[in-house]
Amino acid sequence: MPIEIAASILNADFANLASELQRIEPADWVHVDVMDGHFVPNLTIGLPVVRRLVRVSPAPVDAHLMIEDPDRWAPEYAEAGSRSVTFHIEAAKAPVRLARQIRAAGSQVGVGLNPATPVETVADLLGEVDMVLIMSVEPGFGGQQFIARSLAKVAQARAMAEGWQGPPAGAKGLENLKLQVDGGVDRRNVARIALAGADIVVAGSALFDSGDPAEEIRALRELGR
Repeated sequence: MPIEIAASILNADFANLASELQRIEPADWVHVDVMDGHFVPNLTIGLPVVRRLVRVSPAPVDAHLMIEDPDRWAPEYAEAGSRSVTFHIEAAKAPVRLARQIRAAGSQVGVGLNPATPVETVADLLGEVDMVLIMSVEPGFGGQQFIARSLAKVAQARAMAEGWQGPPAGAKGLENLKLQVDGGVDRRNVARIALAGADIVVAGSALFDSGDPAEEIRALRELGR
């Protein structure tokens, strides 16, 4: 199957987001980076804007919360209509409870890992989430260079999911667990990312700097087969 493309609006024109969304119409997801200026050194958009984006987005909204207190705020992003909500394991105080709250609010659940965070950190959480997000740049800003060692983390996460055992009794493997890679994704590396085991890639600057984001989405999807 071709890899799914989550189009990040971090590099979009924030003064014209509605029209920018139409430029990424072929994407499987619209990836919205929520940054609070504390967990990461950048400040972007928050809950009121996400509520509006959900109503006009041509694809499901994938909310990536790079915030200091996801336990307080993440369920509200699910209630706002985000199809998927990802919190960072480095910031969550009670990740199992938080994952269940997000799901109860009607959203799929993702857990994110910064580049220096080992994959083993989320081993006990895999049965509670739908997706693991592996950051392939330091979170906070678009346009960074892909960290090549992220490929090994993707492969490790895939092996961990395939070997997972947990409830219900006797269950083995998490066939439906998605692996997402975010940061520095472009035509030069998307095939290697897919080969490592990723299901979804987040692309931002590669799309909006190309002049034709829709065509770039199609190219990334084809290269990631």
